[in-house]
Amino acid sequence: MAFRPAVGPLTATPGASGTFGLGCAPIGNLYTEVADEDATATVRAALAHGIRFFDTAPHYGAGASELRLGRALRGVDRDSVSIATKVGRRIVDSAGASVAAGATGVDTVGDLSADGVLRSVEGSLLRLGTDRIDLLHLHDPMDIDEALRVTIPAMVALREQGVVRAIGAGMVWPGPLTRLVREAGLDVVMIAGRITLLDRSAEAELLPAAAERGVGVIAAGVFNSGILADPEGTPFFDYRQATPEMRDRALRLRDICRDRGVTLADAAARYPLRRPGVEGVVIGARTPDEVAAFARSETAPIPEELWAELAAA
Repeated sequence: MAFRPAVGPLTATPGASGTFGLGCAPIGNLYTEVADEDATATVRAALAHGIRFFDTAPHYGAGASELRLGRALRGVDRDSVSIATKVGRRIVDSAGASVAAGATGVDTVGDLSADGVLRSVEGSLLRLGTDRIDLLHLHDPMDIDEALRVTIPAMVALREQGVVRAIGAGMVWPGPLTRLVREAGLDVVMIAGRITLLDRSAEAELLPAAAERGVGVIAAGVFNSGILADPEGTPFFDYRQATPEMRDRALRLRDICRDRGVTLADAAARYPLRRPGVEGVVIGARTPDEVAAFARSETAPIPEELWAELAAA
């Protein structure tokens, strides 16, 4: 599979990845402060490795991720890259007041209003330094009824106006996302951490519903917060310390991969693309070395029999 034309770059780059994208939460200071120049180096490394799909959000660093991504992409042919960002949260300053359009802040708060959508997109365009958004996601809405009644129609209008090329929703929970697939008229959805070697809970309902409605699926959080990248060095699952049972499961998967000459991280990055309807994978990176590692995963040799062994485990 590959990112569908509605969300991919308008101009193809020979040799570029059609399935892997860079998740830009880490360059928005997720968990660790990142210097501006290091963020630029990470994005530039992604470009050098053929990555052309970039996923960001106002929530990531309260605008910092968008600002840094926009700066790093200056001078790059806009049609050769695809930028996804999100709505549903409003950036605020230390006093809790909304920041000016295009500014950064210290936090975000939920805002599913139609005006909130317009203001969010205005700010994103300014921070990114672009005149369009390729893919606009609704970001983890707490109230699905309000999202369907208010937020989604505002996003549809922006798609009709050409301000955004495609609309979607990004969430951690398969149930609400499945409802949006069935009722919202989305182009794609992004599910985080639920189509992985450790958590396949999105496969029961979300993937069949997406296939039925013709909605594309992008998998994010493929390392489940780190445990599938390195069970010993980063034993975190769903943003928390992994339980001993979960860590033992991950170590068992790692050992099975090692016996086949494959790294667990490579298998974890590629696994979602084996599921029906999954068109792309978004992987976060903080450094050029992390980019190089996941970029190698796309073409790393993986014996077919390994997948059956991992499933059995």
